[in-house]
Amino acid sequence: MNSGLALQHSRSGGRQPRFTLDGVIVVATALLLLAGLTMVASASLTIAERQTGDPFFHFERQLFSMLAGLLFGAVLLAVPIALWQRSAPLLLAGAIVLLLLVLVPGLGHEVNGSRRWLRLGVLNFQPSELARWLLLGYVAVYAVRHQAELRTSTAGFLKPLAVLGVAALLLLAEPDFGAAAVLGITGVAILFVAGARLRDVLLVLAAGLLGAAALALSSGYRLQRLMTFLDPWADPFASGFQLTQSLIAIGRGEWFGVGLGSSIQKLFYLPEAHTDFVFAVAAEEFGLLGVVLIVAAFLVLALRSLRLARLAAGAGLPLHACLAAGFGVWLGLQAFINIGVNMGLLPTKGLTLPLMSYGRSSLVVTLAWIGMLLRIHHEVMASGRAVVTNGGGET
Repeated sequence: MNSGLALQHSRSGGRQPRFTLDGVIVVATALLLLAGLTMVASASLTIAERQTGDPFFHFERQLFSMLAGLLFGAVLLAVPIALWQRSAPLLLAGAIVLLLLVLVPGLGHEVNGSRRWLRLGVLNFQPSELARWLLLGYVAVYAVRHQAELRTSTAGFLKPLAVLGVAALLLLAEPDFGAAAVLGITGVAILFVAGARLRDVLLVLAAGLLGAAALALSSGYRLQRLMTFLDPWADPFASGFQLTQSLIAIGRGEWFGVGLGSSIQKLFYLPEAHTDFVFAVAAEEFGLLGVVLIVAAFLVLALRSLRLARLAAGAGLPLHACLAAGFGVWLGLQAFINIGVNMGLLPTKGLTLPLMSYGRSSLVVTLAWIGMLLRIHHEVMASGRAVVTNGGGET
């Protein structure tokens, strides 16, 4: 066994295996958290001081959310994955209730034309973040329980998709097109890992693309966003303002950036500088070098999750494989969409950059999911059936 690997397993007689953490996942998460706290502080100082009189208003709340997320992650690190399997009905019921509550007048809180939040005292909580996690957990459990049907019939594939479809409609009612798209793609990926036939997956993805195109063309608001994305410079002071300012910020960063705290675009030029467009501020202050490091950290975390899913599948733990793959696909997809929006490669979507953007619900849920991912790693290694390859060798 290679002692340099983070994925290690130790057995001795009848003793329980020692608890092991995946060091790569821990380090990548820590780097993104540190980068996120730094950029939220830098990007929000001016706007926080103007709005609240306290320049550290957003930073302090992001730090509190990080600590809360780490606490929830630690709790889930101690929860056996078998408990998730027994709680599948509760996962589904909880997710649907959360998505319905936000649409109830008087309960749902509207911001910028979207009803996506529940106000809990002084806090705004975004139920869709937690609901998507619960729904994907339910889909993973369902797929494993009905694996034979999933692998042999289209009906077995469409049943869990119907649940995702209902959830997607509730998300679109908020409206939150980006969250609905991420939920659908990640859910299909989980079903594919569980054994769904490739032809069924391709047909559903094709239908989803056609449906998304029709949905975009049917709404004047979405169509305007699409046209603005194609040519933001056609109207740089109105519909294209946010994207042009983001591109200016990224361009100013050049190779090594203008320096931490020296961004100009965050000074009321770039809207949502500390939330959806924190990546653009990071690019301006740290340049291409900083961008490469951020993208590399996300890539490492996503690929490590998918690698863990492969190890779990090889160890005969299909639920662990589905949950790990779900996290890897979700994280990679949401980071790709956010960064693509910042760079003008994709139409504007209200999706945060995981672990980095100011978004307390997103941060807490992401860290909780990472706690579950680390639990998956431990149980896969503790099974004694995981085969870890390193340069052609096996451990």
